[in-house]
Amino acid sequence: MIKNNKMKQHTVSKNAKAKTKNLTSPKGMRDIVNEEYYNFQGFFEKAQEVAVYYGFKPIETPILEHVEIFTSGIGEGTDIVDKEMYTLKTKGGDHLALKPEHTASLMRSYIEKGMQNMPQPVMFYQYGPVFRHDNPQRGRYRQFWQFDLDSLGSDKSIVDALVIKVGMSILEEAGAQNLSVDINSIGDKECRHVYLKELISYYRKHINDLAHIDRERLKTNPLRILDSKEEKTKEVNENAPDAISFLCASCKKHFKEVLEYLEEMNIGYNINKNLVRGLSYYTRTVFEIIEQTGAEDGTPLTLAGGGRYDYLARQIGSKKDVPAVGFSIGVDRIIASSWYKKLSPRILKKPKIYFIQLGSEAKLKSLNIIEILRKAHVPIAQSISKDSLGSQLAIAEKLNVPYALIFGVKEALENSVIIRDMSNRSQETIKLKNLLEYLKEIK
Repeated sequence: MIKNNKMKQHTVSKNAKAKTKNLTSPKGMRDIVNEEYYNFQGFFEKAQEVAVYYGFKPIETPILEHVEIFTSGIGEGTDIVDKEMYTLKTKGGDHLALKPEHTASLMRSYIEKGMQNMPQPVMFYQYGPVFRHDNPQRGRYRQFWQFDLDSLGSDKSIVDALVIKVGMSILEEAGAQNLSVDINSIGDKECRHVYLKELISYYRKHINDLAHIDRERLKTNPLRILDSKEEKTKEVNENAPDAISFLCASCKKHFKEVLEYLEEMNIGYNINKNLVRGLSYYTRTVFEIIEQTGAEDGTPLTLAGGGRYDYLARQIGSKKDVPAVGFSIGVDRIIASSWYKKLSPRILKKPKIYFIQLGSEAKLKSLNIIEILRKAHVPIAQSISKDSLGSQLAIAEKLNVPYALIFGVKEALENSVIIRDMSNRSQETIKLKNLLEYLKEIK
């Protein structure tokens, strides 16, 4: 009997631990609340404002997409597709994936909605969570937020410069100061195969000097070796052939024009021959926007990255290519930066009035009074579940709200309120019919 009781206790204890474990967020994911939430919202509103002024319009694509959109678009042989994508099969047999990025979804929407029949280019911004089963670390999560900006339907070099400029403007508005652009051109289908042949030949000659992961990449995605983080491979990459030397005349002209536009706008840039970005759909221009002293240790910090992706449409099933260019900003990294301005969203306003109610008669009518304040656009704080005058005044003082509106039984019967100046404790009684006019005076 004692033994059975011990077994039952053990089972109960085990179940309790399991329940406790289930009360935590999944690894690499977190809740965003209070000030942090407002920081995210403030950034989005500022980024949206900048994008709109440059002529971009909003779009929102589903969090779930058919897996093929990413396996075909991003490409097999990339870390995202091979290792990091969250996938699931529905009861109906659909094979879906949580979005690991926004670009392939945007191109799918462009094709599906027949946007090629609209005046070109079409320009969009979008903001939302993306998901990658990566190794969580400081400032890096499995669910993270991106702000994307894209132009579809034009192959002109000025569009490349435009999206870079908008990205710089957004980041400067957020507080970034020492920005520059790392930029490269990886060519198009007319000249890239010549470069790839030369690059593969070079790596095969130095295959024993490559890190193991990069030997595998040589079979699937040799361009990825160029931006390897492995120290062994970095040494090999110092003498690797660069894409710019193999550009065809058209790509050379395009890249030269992009750089001229940047110079005209006084945007500092560095031609980084090893910059390829991690996704297989990129062509011609690739770039990253760098904060030169952005990291905690003072090292450069990549805040945004993107480029041109003229062949993505065909990769995901379109019969025609769609020239396009865009970038993504990693919002989590910005919010965590010491230089972030902590932009306040428009909805967040400091309370002007603390609403205090006393007694059942007043409580009954309290929501109507709060509605009057809302319609007058007066931000308030309140704790209408409390009954004590002292406790409510204490909260008002703690929150440093300049005025208290007191609504008691007497005021409910007389259709009036008491407005107290919290700085000097002076107060006066105001009829409800005159409240809006009075509020205009103290706003």
